[in-house]
Amino acid sequence: MANTPITSFQEIETEWESVLHDSPADTLFLTPQWQKVWWDTFGDGRTMCGFSYPVPDGGAGGGVAAIASLAKSGDTVSFVGSQDIFDYNDFPIRPGHEEGFYRSLLECMEEQNVRMLRLNSLRESSLTLELFPEMARDRGYTVEIEQEDVTSGIVLPGTWDKYLGMLNKKDRHELRRKLRRLDTQTEWKWYALSEPLQVAERLGEFLALMRLSRTDKDEFMTPERERFFHNITQRMAEMGQLQLYFLDLDGSTVATALCFDYGGSRLLYNSGYDPEYGYFSVGLLLNAMCLKDAIDRGLTYFDFLRGSEPYKAHLGGQQRSLYQMVVTKS
Repeated sequence: MANTPITSFQEIETEWESVLHDSPADTLFLTPQWQKVWWDTFGDGRTMCGFSYPVPDGGAGGGVAAIASLAKSGDTVSFVGSQDIFDYNDFPIRPGHEEGFYRSLLECMEEQNVRMLRLNSLRESSLTLELFPEMARDRGYTVEIEQEDVTSGIVLPGTWDKYLGMLNKKDRHELRRKLRRLDTQTEWKWYALSEPLQVAERLGEFLALMRLSRTDKDEFMTPERERFFHNITQRMAEMGQLQLYFLDLDGSTVATALCFDYGGSRLLYNSGYDPEYGYFSVGLLLNAMCLKDAIDRGLTYFDFLRGSEPYKAHLGGQQRSLYQMVVTKS
């Protein structure tokens, strides 16, 4: 059976989700829903050139063994997605089909005269990083791999007390001290919204606090990216995978955090706070409450996602590397 070109994310949604759930690369960013919202927002000027790779010989009841979600711009092919919106990227592949799929991908590159394949945001555990370079070099391609960024996360224990016990002494002391200060000097509360209508009503506040908290976040939030945030929060809220957190202090909303829950993990996607309340560490404390809530809900991993901000380490995040691979026709 030949590869089937991907022309629509909806048409192949069921098969795509089935492959993704079997794949070690499984992540929210590789779902057809996330990819469709990105494509609808940022796809202009690109051509979809991905394909689904069939189970060879129709084994295992036929069906799809892997998904290559790819886009062409000029003479370069890359993953659908971008580093500013996708923290992780990769090929969803059912275990055991990696080599056949990578071979098929290289054949596809040759047939279409692709000069460069750029694969961003690969996690250090990625099988694409492990297996694909040697196969590409054997066929005469040049492969360059470099570190792109870092990401952080923590395996969650069953209780908040056990979590505090996992922190180093200084970070544990600091977190308790900051919570005590908030308790004794202010009236405060935190809460989460998850219904699509509630989220739509208050997304403007989230965006405003995000912009207020850091100059780079203000610059990041272009009209196009703002449109993406509106569309992705609605889509994920509809799917029951979103939690939008707020922290109110003395009657004012002073911090916010946007989290997505997927596959037993909570992903802290973005956050913001009012710098006027920086003395109370409201941004860090709301992120800690997001983590506490994840523990209370029985989630098993808290993902701080890409970036080396110090608060991630203070809350127990273990850092890992993200890589970029560029495969070029020699």
